[in-house]
Amino acid sequence: MSQNPEWTASAAIWSTRTSLARMDNKWSTMVVIALGRSGGLRFRDLRATVEGISAKVLTETLRDLERDGLVARHEYAGMPPRVEYELTELGRTLHLPLQALGLWAEEHAAQVLAAREAYDSARR
Repeated sequence: MSQNPEWTASAAIWSTRTSLARMDNKWSTMVVIALGRSGGLRFRDLRATVEGISAKVLTETLRDLERDGLVARHEYAGMPPRVEYELTELGRTLHLPLQALGLWAEEHAAQVLAAREAYDSARR
């Protein structure tokens, strides 16, 4: 079996799903945006930046992002020891499109809420 199989539509769909699966989670997107804006952050600072995320979910999200090569975890000896997280080179390539998506959401939040209200009113 070849290491580089020929391109097929199903292979393209599978690779796209694999690459985008992590961003299916709103917390992953928010963590990437937060780390991209501020560089390295300690866990507690990242949790404060990503409002509403629990410690458990943040831990799981960081592990998943680290596994996918998007986030690096750095341990520093000292008293007390500390850990910081930052985007990898690969993670930084993802930050720009996610930041654009975040800006779009901020700019159009009022319109989306108005559309929801109109939709819900028409259905009552």
